[in-house]
Amino acid sequence: MALHDRWVQERKHEHYYKLAKKLNYRSRASFKLMQIDDRFRIFREGDSVVDLGASPGGWLQVAKERVGSEGKVVGVDLRYIRPLEGVTTIIGDITEDSTMRELLEVVGGKVDVVLSDMAPNIGGSYSTDHARSVDLCMYAVAVCDRILKKGGKLVVKVFMGDMMDSLLKELEPRFSSVKVHSPAASRDTSSEMYIISKGFLASRNVKPKEMDEEEKRPEFTSKGGNI
Repeated sequence: MALHDRWVQERKHEHYYKLAKKLNYRSRASFKLMQIDDRFRIFREGDSVVDLGASPGGWLQVAKERVGSEGKVVGVDLRYIRPLEGVTTIIGDITEDSTMRELLEVVGGKVDVVLSDMAPNIGGSYSTDHARSVDLCMYAVAVCDRILKKGGKLVVKVFMGDMMDSLLKELEPRFSSVKVHSPAASRDTSSEMYIISKGFLASRNVKPKEMDEEEKRPEFTSKGGNI
């Protein structure tokens, strides 16, 4: 990368970092969700929203602003999320069915939007990190099969790689529209992309069930855009 290009990229990163601080958003990633919503119209007034891997809460802030006082926003993460007015948070592992059942109880039914900015713990091997990223997306898809309303929307982050097609093949039969997008707030050199799926077909009716405790769970961390 040329020196000038690197300078432009770093200035862009600094811009969203400083803007998040100035506007009291918990993560520069907040601007990614704003830009996705501005383009794809994810939220409506009064929507119910679930954010997976929600710590530190930057996406929760944006979701609550956009669904308004009549909307319902719930965040799930392994880590504690500092309280946000009008937002409910759950500490738990979304890959465990006990967390799924608690989520169902909190939302009181099915939801309009599922969000996931989850990312794997980076291990140094890109192919492994990519595979784990796809695994986390599939857990978000599993959440949709259980709690997303017909016609609902899903936004997930994924690292680009050779398993991308297999993920899209899981999404395309479930949604009427599936698009891959990189918001302007993402770093130019980042391998992350967002998949925006709309018009959930609700062709699968999956109920939460007890899961084998020995079943291996993929590790995940919260948002990579923390400030």
